[in-house]
Amino acid sequence: MSVVRPAPDLPAGATDGDLFEWYTPGTGVVLQRHDYGLAAAGDSLAIPVPAGPQHVHRAASLARAALDETPGLGVVMGALPFEGSCEAILRLPERVVRVVPSHGGLAPQPDWTVTQLVPDPLPTEYEAAVERALAAIDAGEVEKVVLARTLRVETDALIDPRLLARRFNAGEPGSFVFLVALGGGASTLVGASPELVVRRRGRKVFSDPLAGTARRSQDRTRDREIARQLLEAVKEQREHRLVAEAVADAMMPFCSNLVVDSEAGLTSTATLWHLHTAIKGTLKPDAPDALTIAAALHPTPAVCGTPQAAAASLIGRLEPFDRRFFAGLVGWVDTLGDGEWALTLRCAEVSGSTARLHAGAGIVAGSEPALEDLETEAKFGVGLRALGVEPARV
Repeated sequence: MSVVRPAPDLPAGATDGDLFEWYTPGTGVVLQRHDYGLAAAGDSLAIPVPAGPQHVHRAASLARAALDETPGLGVVMGALPFEGSCEAILRLPERVVRVVPSHGGLAPQPDWTVTQLVPDPLPTEYEAAVERALAAIDAGEVEKVVLARTLRVETDALIDPRLLARRFNAGEPGSFVFLVALGGGASTLVGASPELVVRRRGRKVFSDPLAGTARRSQDRTRDREIARQLLEAVKEQREHRLVAEAVADAMMPFCSNLVVDSEAGLTSTATLWHLHTAIKGTLKPDAPDALTIAAALHPTPAVCGTPQAAAASLIGRLEPFDRRFFAGLVGWVDTLGDGEWALTLRCAEVSGSTARLHAGAGIVAGSEPALEDLETEAKFGVGLRALGVEPARV
């Protein structure tokens, strides 16, 4: 593939501003977290990654080829599906705008009203799937599997993806907020992920896997108690350990030094508590770029399970829908190999007046189907609030 693009205009020095104003319907990509933001500007070169096996590995190879043929400092931005069920969205913009983003504050009011919520599967059907997953765990087929649900949200007017992104940003400060135009411009991926898969800066690499979740309370005393219970929960610690160990094992071959937290700690979003483990390393001189490292980690047990192949097979049998971009990767990588990739969580795929949300829960020995259902509801709550409705049982 021959790709020649002018060097992107990367302004020295950042300025305050609303990065979502730079979003272009049909081709735009905006990525931001608390201390930086990137937006595609000008013409954008699409990097096709056809559906099929080894999707993320192929995406990493094609992105590297495009960057190698780009004069100056190029940046590839986009989103990759959970598996190769659809084409990835990778773009090499003519220019990249870097802005220190604004966070928090009051969420702008939506221009639409939610009229209908349609879950798939129903809560009772989801709990039955969890029972089947537990049977597979008892039989030794898998040690952990992540099962997801979807929720179709209908509104009375077109959903403005930029406005929705601003609401995700205001409601989940500190999360990795993304706004990505999907293929053909018919739909848009919007969300606020709490989970970093990999960040590379020079020879420094970092990952922050999450697993183990509890819904926060507005009562401070009760909220502290919920956090304590999560930290002490044997089942949640077991689920988390499987994720942290798998991520550390996958990162080890790239590193000359790797430091892993000895115990899981607590981290929080505006609405949820999570167990997390910070993993920091120094890369070997010949280590690959951020997307190639992400490809070696994906899918982690946080979104798939373990053993990976058996868990993926079980997901295919138990989930009655295509995850598409949910539980995939969203982020950027540049010519230097630096970059950041997050899991595509707490997200909505928006098309017209419809938004489809996804939420998953990790199933291990000791999981209770009704509680796993409640966990997915808590995770749906992030997207529902962004869409302008206070969550109810779905």
